[in-house]
Amino acid sequence: MTTPPAAPLRIGLLGTGPWARITQAPALAAHPGVVLSGVWGRRPEAANALAAAHGTKAYTGDAGVDELFAASDAVAFALPPDVQAPLAARAAAAGCHLLMDKPVATTVAGAREVAEAADRAQVASVVFCTMRFAGPTAAWVAEQAARGGWFTARAQWIGALYAPGAESEFAASPWRRDKGGLWDVGPHALSILLPVLGDVTELTAARGPADATHLILRHTSGASSTVTLALDAPLGAAGTEVELRGEAGVATLPGGGDAVGAFHVAVDALLDAARTGVPHPCDVRFGLRLTELLAEAEAAVRS
Repeated sequence: MTTPPAAPLRIGLLGTGPWARITQAPALAAHPGVVLSGVWGRRPEAANALAAAHGTKAYTGDAGVDELFAASDAVAFALPPDVQAPLAARAAAAGCHLLMDKPVATTVAGAREVAEAADRAQVASVVFCTMRFAGPTAAWVAEQAARGGWFTARAQWIGALYAPGAESEFAASPWRRDKGGLWDVGPHALSILLPVLGDVTELTAARGPADATHLILRHTSGASSTVTLALDAPLGAAGTEVELRGEAGVATLPGGGDAVGAFHVAVDALLDAARTGVPHPCDVRFGLRLTELLAEAEAAVRS
């Protein structure tokens, strides 16, 4: 006798911006284990358009948030972090599993509120740090973490969102303009370094040109790492690099993978965590730890 397939998980989407349109809505609508249960947006016209494009219902306003939660087993977020955090805590209290964007919040208190709400409600959570779910990079992280023996690492995550000639819808994001590369791309770099080198035990931060931030980190493995983060670099300076050096030699982060495919894998991870009760390594507790480190770096720069 064969086991019947698990019922699809009803996942609602909160947010209607570029990330929702380009990545999350298409991935959720196409996932065979998911029913896209609705789209909530702060702008009714955008919620209606995105919902219609994917054959689901639009929700708006504060009452619409609770209606979407009631119609869903889980919710995915494509909202600014400090809009996301209180809504995620509210979703957890309503019994919804959480598929959150990074960073979870831009304050430790905000991130901790979500983590504690998820714990109280015993709901599953995944934080979408893209490269932890994209095939080539996820495999590379697992391989280097298993290999060990790393002495030092260097990571550079440099964007050019605001440079003349740059064309990115994300340049219009107020929270990115306000918080800069530290908060937008910092979670990506840390989400790769921490599983390979261990948690951070010491952190030093300094301001660079424009919005650039430089970090020096010491990890529980004894290794050290340096990180450069920016969104406001010249076009010619933009790029992403991660290099590890240790007993095995030099290892560099591969390219490849697409955001929609990576989000599909993140949905798989949430489905698995929801059905087994086993936390995923990139859950909201990990998101809280990333927020603590970014807040510590921000405070160090300001001082």
